[in-house]
Amino acid sequence: MKNLAKTDAHKKAMVSAMIAALGIVSEAAEMCGICRGQHYQWMKDDPDYKEQIDSIADMAIDFAESALKKKIEGGDTTAIIFYLKTKGKRRGYIERAEVEQSGTVTNIQVTVDNDKTSEELKRLINGGEAN
Repeated sequence: MKNLAKTDAHKKAMVSAMIAALGIVSEAAEMCGICRGQHYQWMKDDPDYKEQIDSIADMAIDFAESALKKKIEGGDTTAIIFYLKTKGKRRGYIERAEVEQSGTVTNIQVTVDNDKTSEELKRLINGGEAN
């Protein structure tokens, strides 16, 4: 029973350390003097412990979002761009180009050989005909 109480105390300490470390396992484990493997074993074996740890991940994201909000309110251009790229996608704030392809693609082979490269590309651009 004494061993179980000690384990429970270590788990509670680890939960507190995970909160302080914003969910960074290595940092929290070092704070508690346990190995990371022990934490992962508890995650596997103890559903209550896992639930507590999983909720910390959401808290860490909330914390980061709060910090991002402060940066945006302060006019930080990088933070504004990041926010729009992640949360404003449906309004067109994306970097990737979306390309639609229709029709048939035939077998095209391009050989890159220092002196022949530009001639081969010209041939392909001209529909297979040489200049």
